[in-house]
Amino acid sequence: MSALALETQELSLRFGAIDALAGINLQLESGARHALIGPNGAGKTTLINVLTGVYAPTAGCIRMSGHDITAHRVDQRARQGLIRTFQINQLFPSLTPLLSVVMTIQEREGQGTIWWRPYQRSTAVFDEAHALLKRLRLDSVAEARVSELPYGQQRLLEIALALAGRPRILLLDEPAAGVPKDECRELLETLAELPQDISVLLIEHDMNLVFRFARRISVLVAGRVLTEGSPADIARDPRVREVYLGRANMRGPMQGHTQGPAEYLRG
Repeated sequence: MSALALETQELSLRFGAIDALAGINLQLESGARHALIGPNGAGKTTLINVLTGVYAPTAGCIRMSGHDITAHRVDQRARQGLIRTFQINQLFPSLTPLLSVVMTIQEREGQGTIWWRPYQRSTAVFDEAHALLKRLRLDSVAEARVSELPYGQQRLLEIALALAGRPRILLLDEPAAGVPKDECRELLETLAELPQDISVLLIEHDMNLVFRFARRISVLVAGRVLTEGSPADIARDPRVREVYLGRANMRGPMQGHTQGPAEYLRG
């Protein structure tokens, strides 16, 4: 039996007296399309920060392809293929998508100090950058300024930059956040076309995207995994319905969303 792409065992994180994460056991299969959902404050982004090395866990361990990476730095994990995107984009608005991807590829290849040199469009780096932009449906805006792109395309560019790092595991932190409804379809279609050899863990509040993308879903509440299962299992689970539709949670970010979890969780 092959090793899991990513696994946590009893992963915990305390901030003073607060249990931000408590005993998280998560298994990400090779080629997974796994979503992590939960109300605001559940610990979803905190978990991503622990997985990527931004925070050191208080207890527990993280394994990647069977190897313990709990003590590895952020850059070490990235070089091993554990790469993330962020809720708020980290792009350089004055650059073009093409140059942004080229710089990322050069950094991956250890050429980050020579990015300023005049480039030759026939180089392997630029060939790879053009191919990646085409895959993400950004080839038509390759030479535009990032600041001029619609927000949906900026989110796609973030994914392109993540893919330029050649991830084995891709952690997507709310890729649809702030994306207008009319641009979400292209985002969803692009996510569906990600290479199958990349294992994906998706954090997202848009339940339409989650239920169409994920093959498995984990529900995080107050730093703990409430339940995990197929999209159909999650939609039927009364505990999940209570989290999203219960009176105590109606003030959360899902209230009033036309494509929120209520459509799926009311059955």
